[in-house]
Amino acid sequence: MSNTIPASAATPMVRPDWRRWCGLAVMLTGTFMAILDVFIVNIAVPSIRADLQADFAAVQFVVAGYALPYAVMLITGGRLGDIFGRRRMFMLGLAGFTLASLACGLAADPTALIAARLAQGLAAAVMSPQVFALMRVGFPGERERATAFAWLGVVIGLSSVAGQLLGGLLVEADLFGLAWRPVFLINLPLGLVALLAAPRLIAESRAEDARRLDLAGVAGSALGLTLLLYPLIEGREAGWPAWAFAMLAAALPVLALFLRDQQRKSRQRRAPLLEMRLFGNPVFARGVVIVLAFYSTQNAFYLALTVTLQAGLGLSPLQAGLVFAPLAIAFMASSILAGRMTVRHRHIAVAGGAALAAFAFLVTAWTACTAGAGLQARALVAPLALLGIGCGLFMTPLLNTLLGSIPGRDSGSASGMITTMQQVGGAFGVALVGIAVFGRIAAGGAAAYPQALGYAAAYGCGGCAVVFILMLRLRRLQRISAA
Repeated sequence: MSNTIPASAATPMVRPDWRRWCGLAVMLTGTFMAILDVFIVNIAVPSIRADLQADFAAVQFVVAGYALPYAVMLITGGRLGDIFGRRRMFMLGLAGFTLASLACGLAADPTALIAARLAQGLAAAVMSPQVFALMRVGFPGERERATAFAWLGVVIGLSSVAGQLLGGLLVEADLFGLAWRPVFLINLPLGLVALLAAPRLIAESRAEDARRLDLAGVAGSALGLTLLLYPLIEGREAGWPAWAFAMLAAALPVLALFLRDQQRKSRQRRAPLLEMRLFGNPVFARGVVIVLAFYSTQNAFYLALTVTLQAGLGLSPLQAGLVFAPLAIAFMASSILAGRMTVRHRHIAVAGGAALAAFAFLVTAWTACTAGAGLQARALVAPLALLGIGCGLFMTPLLNTLLGSIPGRDSGSASGMITTMQQVGGAFGVALVGIAVFGRIAAGGAAAYPQALGYAAAYGCGGCAVVFILMLRLRRLQRISAA
């Protein structure tokens, strides 16, 4: 009996069974690992620097070496799943990620660690888009898919706080005298178990009309996104030199040429890397702009919060992780709640979540700026919990809405585009807000860190207010489309 779901599966004809839900757990293990390695490495940076005698530039590349290839290759990763099979590419990415994690844990010098982190980022870019696509085609019923995306929200929240707490615990425990290395080696048992379970629990799917990989499109997207993202990731640390602005300027025409080429190939049905028919869907087209705007607020705020808690308030990594815990717990709980809502109430929850997130950012900015040098970590717990509720009500239902608006055959390409916008938005927000945040910290003064946090929260408030307005317009479009 075949274990393949046709790409065109878009009706609730697939019977509910325990294998699909166990398969979801396997897929979300990959998501957990990919997000965990963003947060857990930040905690381990001081230990890595001391053990490998690495300078600040090398340590920065350890962080950026994961983020850059991950962001650049997501569209390609999604398309590879459409062509060669989403389960197959998920397993390939998971295997590569696990092996790269082993290489990170065994690295003897900064160069080896940077190379392993680059490999990790590439593997994550192959693995991550398949999760969204497999969820889209494996759970065709609206209610089932909402529940699956609710569990995605739980895993996102769990992995973010686990990165803070687990990273601090592993580094401080110094297991077997390995110092920072267990923060990478912990991926090995998770990856191996998931790899063994995947063939038995995840059904294969692919796009029937995807015949070959558009190599010219891969080159164009990789070049354009590298020109855009590298200066956003590295420019601030380098002091915004001329090359950063030159790369940003060059990114615009390169990406414009890439999109024009993809549009031409879409019209000629020549299997483009990015299916431009996706943008003929007004819900998806506006939705990716909302994703870009929302994620630009998240990464920038979390960076400012981490710096404030540890450098400003003097908390240890483990103590800082405990401050993040209420946000993550609230995020997980509200994600589950959103997954249980009807379609009608879910749209209200998404818009309300954006509004609540804007309010939480506003309260955080007011708290930090009015307290100044007297800011205490406990004063941030309540607004962070509010932020977690707002983000949980907003984030995973939005992803479900966007993927539910496109046909199953395009789920890989759509997943790659959505995850790319998440990474681009995050990098843009960090670059933009980082100028104000680190500029205020560099100016010094007793209230420097709380005020820097206030700047990031104020940006988050403005960004989420814009997202709220865009969500109202998106809802109007959905009503028109349904009429």
